[in-house]
Amino acid sequence: MRLAWIAVAVAVVGGLAVGAYFAVSELTKDEEEAPAPSVAVEEEEGDQPQAHAAEELGFPAFATKNTTRVGGDDATANAAGVALAAFPSAGGVEGPAAVALVPSSDWAAGIAASMLVSDPVRAPLLLSDRDEVPEQTETAIDALGPRGSAETSDAQVFRIGEVRAPGDLRSIDVAGGDPAELADAVDKLRQRLVDSEPEHIVVVSSEDPAFAMPAAAWAARSGDPVLFVERDSVPRATIEALKRHESSPVFVLGPESVASQKVLNEVDKIVPSVQRVSGKDPVTNAIAFARLDAGSFGWNITDPGHGLVVANASQPLDAAAGSALSASGKWGPLLLTEDAGAVPASLRGFLLDIKPGYLNDPTRGFYNHAWLIGDSSELSVGFQAQVDDALELAKIEAAPGQPGAPEREPRP
Repeated sequence: MRLAWIAVAVAVVGGLAVGAYFAVSELTKDEEEAPAPSVAVEEEEGDQPQAHAAEELGFPAFATKNTTRVGGDDATANAAGVALAAFPSAGGVEGPAAVALVPSSDWAAGIAASMLVSDPVRAPLLLSDRDEVPEQTETAIDALGPRGSAETSDAQVFRIGEVRAPGDLRSIDVAGGDPAELADAVDKLRQRLVDSEPEHIVVVSSEDPAFAMPAAAWAARSGDPVLFVERDSVPRATIEALKRHESSPVFVLGPESVASQKVLNEVDKIVPSVQRVSGKDPVTNAIAFARLDAGSFGWNITDPGHGLVVANASQPLDAAAGSALSASGKWGPLLLTEDAGAVPASLRGFLLDIKPGYLNDPTRGFYNHAWLIGDSSELSVGFQAQVDDALELAKIEAAPGQPGAPEREPRP
């Protein structure tokens, strides 16, 4: 188990060659000393030889030309891999000042804590348990070397909820009895660290995680707090947080099936404005948020040249695990699928809408790139290939008379 997660983390940071090495590192000693690993593919009825070969070699499961996968066995491993990818703390490059630990069984805590990834705190999220620190998390903390800073109140670790942290690190603890209370407490921590009002507030469902997942990426990018509501009611802790920020506009993420009009009306009594951002299902809901342009709020992804993060809607903790990828490198929104084997039509349509193209020189084009969060049981190699194809830079055939178009032959 340990070997598998290290393969993910190192492959992301070190490149494909390392990934391929670890993919075959379970060979016997004699086999390891051979010049190259052999790939045996047994073809049975219904088998796909190329997919089998890809898994044996480690390609393209770790990366393709337009995608990179963080494919741990679980969200704990994924979070460790993402943290090391977003904060490659080696070669004299300093790591983050602090990390945020969230419970490995609490998706809501992870989404609420994602705001701590944003500037100026920049604390990547890692997962821990109540009784012990997972080996993957402890190894990632050792590699990141959080040292504390003025921006983190000298804390090296933020403990969000009931989680164990390494005993030798200075920590700030954040507690709450339910998602709304914990999100309220995280927001109070944000205010203490940043000492400013948020530009916006994102409100999501505490009962349907798939519709709440895209908020983690935005919180990591913007530092906007994420608060929780139930379908037909607004918890007291959320009301208190809204009253603290009564001048901040609110955006509710999700359709009426997860946050009713009654909820919006109640929120509207407290803040200057409320706007719903939604799609009929988790996939289209995430796309609506990715497309949204509401002034300073929203990703406004409507053209090529962007980073994207993709996860399975059935794995809500992967939203928090991957959030640092939306706040660094090729900043981009979280997109979702409910099908591990094939890209849904709505998601494929969005990817094709922003597909880059060029007329004459591909090196002067714009490029899209997607991070995939999860192993091949959550996002298959075939799914990854479909995403790669949709993101690929394509040659545009110019219309006659347009710049770059071939000259017409003269008429006889």
